[in-house]
Amino acid sequence: MILVTGGTGLVGSHLITELVTQGKPVKALYRSAIPEVTGQQNIEWVQGDILDVMALEDAMQGVTEVYHCAAIVSFHKSEKGQMFKTNVEGTANVVNACLDAGVKKLCFVSSVAALGRIRKNQEVNETMNWSQETSNSNYGKSKYYAEMEVWRGIAEGLPAVIVNPVIILGSGDWNSGSSGIFKSAYNEFPWYTEGVSGFVDVKDVVAAMIQLTKLDVSGERFILSAGNYSYRHIFTTIAKSFSKKSPHKNVTPFIASVVWRLEAVKALFTGKKPLLTKETAHTAQASVHFNNTKITKFLPAFQFTPIEKTIERICKEMKESFL
Repeated sequence: MILVTGGTGLVGSHLITELVTQGKPVKALYRSAIPEVTGQQNIEWVQGDILDVMALEDAMQGVTEVYHCAAIVSFHKSEKGQMFKTNVEGTANVVNACLDAGVKKLCFVSSVAALGRIRKNQEVNETMNWSQETSNSNYGKSKYYAEMEVWRGIAEGLPAVIVNPVIILGSGDWNSGSSGIFKSAYNEFPWYTEGVSGFVDVKDVVAAMIQLTKLDVSGERFILSAGNYSYRHIFTTIAKSFSKKSPHKNVTPFIASVVWRLEAVKALFTGKKPLLTKETAHTAQASVHFNNTKITKFLPAFQFTPIEKTIERICKEMKESFL
């Protein structure tokens, strides 16, 4: 039996679909309402939350593998406390429940943010860790601390692997998360930055997670990235796939600094979340390159989907779902 936390998120929902397609018995946590997922009839939904220790212990009954995908991704100061509670305390609860239940393997979905993304003239790899000097987000700090809980579990005898995806592209709710960039491109958002980051297909993330969980390996982390691309290239490729006008206005560091400050002031009066924060502004301007070679050493047959093919597929799926 396999347990998945965060089954309503981008990674979790695609993971559940793939596991069910492979005929695997799956349990999945939900908090208030059971989401609609492909293969619904083959999923055992368990009401609970990773902050609910008793619910986690009940959910772990009969479970041999756990995929911990649940997390809060936020770059807003107002959500910092809840984000740390969910990402760090919640992960500690999952680790403890796995140890108590004798789970044979845990796969934890972390982030490259936990590696410390801001490094001048350095390619980010799995040997690196978050530090105050190499981070530009509280989210990265929370994921680093969450990883510490997984490493603790490994030291206490829990077999586990960690994946560190870059920006994940997939068809989900295009009103939120990384899927939102598809809606922006469709609406012909005119701005772009020259920043660089890694991008990866959600299907590749899921495939890597499943293969690494089956593999007789523990105590390792893996960057999941199809390649390093400028935000301008990604936005332009998406716009072209939608047959929309490509972004054509460069957001300079100065413009970005002005906008995030104006958004902060606006948020004070409206009570709404700012569209741009200091953290997201800095991230969009940064040029960060990630090394993706480690996973091919452990999984020699594994190949990442070319990002252009990923975008073409997702745009097609988005049209079918939202247009």
